Amino acid sequence: MNTIFIHDLRLDTKVGVYEWERKLAQTVRIDVDIGLPSSRPFETGELADAIDYAAVVARIRAFARTNSHALLERFAEALASLVLDEFGAQAVKLRVAKLGALPGVREIGVAIEREAGMPRPA
Repeated sequence: MNTIFIHDLRLDTKVGVYEWERKLAQTVRIDVDIGLPSSRPFETGELADAIDYAAVVARIRAFARTNSHALLERFAEALASLVLDEFGAQAVKLRVAKLGALPGVREIGVAIEREAGMPRPA
């Protein structure tokens, strides 16, 4: 499978179970590997045949700005669904980490992998 990747995307969003986390945006780091639906972009060199990196980043930023989640797991699942459904990806591997959420811990987070057409958590 051919993939494109976006690594070390940092953005602020509201995610967490504690009351202060639901009120104050925190910085998260996102890594996403996107399985391309075809090899066409490698053959044609045309953006129309590819998944536009900038569009994916803009959509993730917009989603994070306007949606909050209690659990990082749910946030990651929503992002994975967004990439699969809106960009026609074949698969997505996603890692989301809170930065400095606990004393002495650089990052904590979740990693998931999803495929188009496969059942997703409800």
